[in-house]
Amino acid sequence: MTSRLLAALFTLVATLMPGALAAPGLPSSALASQAIKAALAPSPLMAAARTNSAASTRAQGVSRAANSSAPRSTGRSVTVHSTAYNSTPGQTDSTPFITATGTRVRLGVVALSRDLLGRFPYGTRITIEDLSGTYSSFLRGRVFVVEDTMHPRIGNTVDVWMGSRSEAMAWGSRNIRITAVQ
Repeated sequence: MTSRLLAALFTLVATLMPGALAAPGLPSSALASQAIKAALAPSPLMAAARTNSAASTRAQGVSRAANSSAPRSTGRSVTVHSTAYNSTPGQTDSTPFITATGTRVRLGVVALSRDLLGRFPYGTRITIEDLSGTYSSFLRGRVFVVEDTMHPRIGNTVDVWMGSRSEAMAWGSRNIRITAVQ
């Protein structure tokens, strides 16, 4: 962005004041303001590329989940941050009851941050160990399935689906250990 802005300003100054590059002088503030706005305006091509990128990422994840021979990280464990979510548009996208893989949300579904999807792809079955010990009885013997993903800005996090907002709030924010199982 910065190089684009500088290029726009350089072109503007060179066009409006050919001698200005050798001698100190700037265009009027209105012209400079217009050049800055033009340089910083989002390009429709960039927005389309981001949309296509998100759509293609989701399509690739769905096809990996449908493919039963997708690589699994059996036995691999990692300690991550954990939160909980439920099916409200404020916590999800416009389809709150549908996961990134196209299934319906239910108890046992988890959403992983995109950086963890490489190690635990869609369809991976995992166990969760609450490192604080608070939810040990709830988690003991339960197997979760990776079927959803989180916003790209979030990293190293697992989001556990809960049936209600109060359950999600009670889960809160904690550190957990996830382990891939067969």
